[in-house]
Amino acid sequence: MSVVKPHIDDLLEKTDHNRFLLASLASKRACDINNMLRGQHSRVLAVQDVDDITIALSGKDTISMAMEEIADGDISYDHEQYEEALGHKPEAYQPVSLD
Repeated sequence: MSVVKPHIDDLLEKTDHNRFLLASLASKRACDINNMLRGQHSRVLAVQDVDDITIALSGKDTISMAMEEIADGDISYDHEQYEEALGHKPEAYQPVSLD
């Protein structure tokens, strides 16, 4: 799977160009979405025989849904709490030139 939409650059802007933070946010949100949809599965008898309930109910996988929410600004993180958890302020992103 590759992230085409939303564009990776747009996603990285939402996490101060920290790809590990992006992966963590997307993973946590994808788990939350999956748990929510699986909870609905127990109430929806018509889709019991479907192997991947998430795709059956939404048409998308949970990572794609999470990435879209991050790009739209629906999911974000608390900068102060993040810095406190790190124990320091992260260094500013410096683009690397490949020239």
